[in-house]
Amino acid sequence: QVQLVESGGGLVQPGGSLRLSCAASGSIQFIYWNWYRQAPGKQRELVATIMDGGNTIYADSVKGRFTISKDNAKNTMYLQMNSLKPEDTAVYYCYAKARNAYWGQGTQVTVSS
Repeated sequence: QVQLVESGGGLVQPGGSLRLSCAASGSIQFIYWNWYRQAPGKQRELVATIMDGGNTIYADSVKGRFTISKDNAKNTMYLQMNSLKPEDTAVYYCYAKARNAYWGQGTQVTVSS
């Protein structure tokens, strides 16, 4: 059974940085990975995508501030978040698609002074 385990969330001041990680158990190869986020009272939002070949896509709200990447050898995806704003506060979820789709458990990111 494939599991996605996220880490790296926390409390950070506006303008600060965090790096989220999403580690997949097993040796499955994914077609693409996504980061989503969900703020209280809002719908889940797609933040960034990285394809198996390395192509990336970002939501307009995070372009230029967030960077998605992956380490194939570790079967791990990352989200480097810089210049964080209070509106980035949310639970962040990783998602990976192979033949089936898998979700992480979520990690809280809070941007506040």
